[in-house]
Amino acid sequence: MTLPLATSNPASFSAQTSTRDTALLANAIRALAMDAVQAANSGHPGMPMGMAEISVALWNRYLRHNPANPRWPNRDRFVLSNGHGSMLQYALLHLTGYDLPLEQLRRFRQLHSMTPGHPEVDVTPGVETTTGPLGQGLANSVGMALAERLLAAEFNRPGHAIVDHRTYVFVGDGCLMEGISHEACSLAGTLGLSKLVCFYDDNGISIDGEVRGWFTDDTPRRFEAYGWQVVPGVDGHDVDAVDAAIRKAHASADRPTLICCKTVIGKGSPNRAGTDLAHGQALGEKEVALTREALGWKLPPFKIPQTVYDGWNARAAGAVLENDWNMRYAVYKAAHAELAAEFERRIHNALPDSFRERASALVQKQNEKAETIATRKASQQAIEALAPGLPELIGGSADLTGSVFTNWSGSKAVVAREAGNYINFGVREFAMSAIANGLALHGGFIPYVGTFLTFSDYARNALRMAALMKLRSISVYTHDSIGLGEDGPTHQSVEHASSLRLIPGLDVWRPCDTVESAQSWIAAIERQDGPTCLLFTRQNVPFNARNSGQIDAIRRGGYVLVDATGAKAVIIATGSEVGLAVGAQKVLAGAGVPVRVVSMPCTSVFDRQDAAWRESVLPHGVPRVAVEAGITDFWRKYVGSIDDRHGAVVGIDRFGESAPGDVLFKHFGFTVENVVATVKKVL
Repeated sequence: MTLPLATSNPASFSAQTSTRDTALLANAIRALAMDAVQAANSGHPGMPMGMAEISVALWNRYLRHNPANPRWPNRDRFVLSNGHGSMLQYALLHLTGYDLPLEQLRRFRQLHSMTPGHPEVDVTPGVETTTGPLGQGLANSVGMALAERLLAAEFNRPGHAIVDHRTYVFVGDGCLMEGISHEACSLAGTLGLSKLVCFYDDNGISIDGEVRGWFTDDTPRRFEAYGWQVVPGVDGHDVDAVDAAIRKAHASADRPTLICCKTVIGKGSPNRAGTDLAHGQALGEKEVALTREALGWKLPPFKIPQTVYDGWNARAAGAVLENDWNMRYAVYKAAHAELAAEFERRIHNALPDSFRERASALVQKQNEKAETIATRKASQQAIEALAPGLPELIGGSADLTGSVFTNWSGSKAVVAREAGNYINFGVREFAMSAIANGLALHGGFIPYVGTFLTFSDYARNALRMAALMKLRSISVYTHDSIGLGEDGPTHQSVEHASSLRLIPGLDVWRPCDTVESAQSWIAAIERQDGPTCLLFTRQNVPFNARNSGQIDAIRRGGYVLVDATGAKAVIIATGSEVGLAVGAQKVLAGAGVPVRVVSMPCTSVFDRQDAAWRESVLPHGVPRVAVEAGITDFWRKYVGSIDDRHGAVVGIDRFGESAPGDVLFKHFGFTVENVVATVKKVL
């Protein structure tokens, strides 16, 4: 059982801070926000100016963090889901003592600054997640809160609450209009994530004006229906009122909390406060001057008095918090040495020493078994072999566990009052992926989630954000082509594999059999610099014999699976179509035409290899044919332009049909005979 958190932060200001002092702290945020946006002539000053007092209440009184060590494991997580108001976060980070100099605020939205237009993780110290696409930060925060709860259940012991922190998130009307907010908050309520606290900036304004013309939801009742505790009607410009709401949130033991704060966008601006003009454009020099006068802020741009810095500075308080935790952790470590060692490994994202041995055993076993099975089943076998040695591996599915095979014998469902390692996300593909990002961002977990490949469309923006943040998250996508059969074109992926490959930094593996499936899983788990999509078949695929060198070469993304002396052509294939390529190679060999077969399970990994390897696999001047049950355009980068008579693609540039998979493959030309004929054409 996790011991309760202290309810306040030993900051230099307390709940007894005078109204004058809190106004000074809030106005410093307003000044920095309007000055930085004005200097850039770009940005969103309204939200920072409107949420200034909310920030004073949270950051100056309750947020447990250490600006000198932004990665302190037991820090509270803060997420700015309405990330367009990034100057709010930059002002707070600068004022509280993070390594974010004033000069960086002057360079807001400029090339290579530490203050980009929207907060970016690993660019600005203290930023926990990259936000901007509205609603995703909120979903990330659900993942962070879930990570805290699961780690606490795993590592805390009576008298030793080493994992004990909260997740706070700021959201606006836009976040709550986005559908992902419904998906994520519904699940958060179901799971009872009581350490998640959400501040709703209810200012009634979005880019197009007053939201009452398009957003009339009863938000408090909506969240109550999710199972959240709701604190309605809070004056967002009254620091003490927000303070009281936070204390009420902390008292909740079984529900997340939504604090509904009524605010005025652009608060302090005489002519733009409360209007859409304050939302997404600089106030203008004249209005900035009038705002300074209205606020009684007589200082020039970017000038902050020392009294304000003293009031905001959280370094001393942060040092006390972290030192206290360090002392408690030392006692914990002495009492539970093995748990402490495991905790440290997990928070540093290091794999167990035994992982390579377990991975090698999996590959060897799959090679010896030589099974002809669907790769979705091979994926499950890989999870079954690897998961027992990876307690950080946490899985889930969007209501398709029985089809995508993301569970294993040790799976235990996460529910409201019990920890586990498997999340039943329900039909929530977008939130599922963004929550997985939050789990990865928090640290201590390697999340993997599953659904049909065609439903990756619902999750795509979260996949893009995972790639942008270089997160180690894994997406399992099955039913990867027209081969899924009777469900028809709505479920048959045609463009999805190629589309996902276009996302920078996203590795997309489409393995052809059990051994490649094992190797793709191993590569995804070992990867530390970005996310991975694993694409698997519904239908059975043949096993391909390999020597040890070929097995190792799978990890290079593309390799020679079947070779022939004096090969006159190269067939490149992925996934279920590798079997067709091998079949065609045999027919052509019988006709006296030597052909090489290249299996390319991951194009991005292959592209990262050195030129010598790429040339050894795909020699220049040799005609090439690519075979994949998907759109043809992507493969032109390997076989040549559409007018190149020495290159061709056997693919499908239309949607599928409803029929058994084998019938569809024949109907659309995915046959040995057609591959043979296509090779002969390029010769």
